[in-house]
Amino acid sequence: MRVRIETERLILRPFVPEDYEAAFKWCGDPEVNEYMPYPLYKNAEDVRTWLESRDLDEEDNYDLGIELKETGELIGSGGLVYNAKRDVWIVGYNIRKDKWGHGYVHEAMQGIIDHISKTRKIRAIEGQFAAENHNSQRVMEKLGMHYSHDSEYEKFDGSRKYAAKTYIREFR
Repeated sequence: MRVRIETERLILRPFVPEDYEAAFKWCGDPEVNEYMPYPLYKNAEDVRTWLESRDLDEEDNYDLGIELKETGELIGSGGLVYNAKRDVWIVGYNIRKDKWGHGYVHEAMQGIIDHISKTRKIRAIEGQFAAENHNSQRVMEKLGMHYSHDSEYEKFDGSRKYAAKTYIREFR
């Protein structure tokens, strides 16, 4: 989605191919990638290829770069993708390790939720995280989400499976 959202400390914006080196700082970090479904990126050029392949006009995909207003530094990605079959928005995010614990992910995701809710009805948001990833659990709880059920997922390349938890928030 081609949208720019501002929160108190962040600018949420579409990625551009020139973001590849900044994005590689989290896409290529084994600790950040630990619970991500995509395989670890081995070089920045592969991140550029991924960024160039993205469809910025997809109206049901708010996967945006997270930029610090104060410095203009790109520190992560996050967003919501609409699943029409289930009428639910799927939550996803990723941020550089040195920016963990500052509330940026919660702020970014809440900003996106607020933006979408101005133009579209949100019935529910849902997210899945590795059961041992307590940081993601806390983010989802801060977004008003609660435990729905146990689940599992695996990396896109099939290299690892995770016992997971699915959290949901329904809007009235």
